[in-house]
Amino acid sequence: MTFLRTILFILLGYYLLKILMRLFAPKILSYAAKKTESHFKQAFEGFERPNGSVQEKVGDVIIDKKTQRKKGDSKKVGEYIDFEEID
Repeated sequence: MTFLRTILFILLGYYLLKILMRLFAPKILSYAAKKTESHFKQAFEGFERPNGSVQEKVGDVIIDKKTQRKKGDSKKVGEYIDFEEID
């Protein structure tokens, strides 16, 4: 009889947890999304454009060039090993 009671408690706990997760999961996820959004906003507030002191007018075209990296010798891949078939 105690075995059946234990199984009953486990099943009731499982279904209760399942129902509660259906109710509270959207709220928990929206809270986590809002916290993540505020964290990203806070992290990126300090970044400015390199010429941030200059006021830009509407319609101005601004091109920021990135520094070009030197291309390395891409032909050197490694040592070539020639395998021979043994009959």
